[in-house]
Amino acid sequence: METVESIRSWVSTHKLTSIGAIWASAIGASMAYTGSRTALKPSLRLIHARMHAQAFALTVLSGAAAYHYYDKSCRKQEAAASA
Repeated sequence: METVESIRSWVSTHKLTSIGAIWASAIGASMAYTGSRTALKPSLRLIHARMHAQAFALTVLSGAAAYHYYDKSCRKQEAAASA
């Protein structure tokens, strides 16, 4: 449980680095997947990989925004309860 908390703390501190790493990983994974499954030219594989990575990054950003809103509302409730 301590590991999960330390990861969450690091991601909370380094939001943009985390999203950039996820985006780069998604591009690499998509390039590897399309390279092994289809016979597309490298330029087309790169375009498809970029589109997949952008969609995944938007999903992660949406999740991060939802988490931020949830965390902020929980903190407000805790502050109201303690006051």
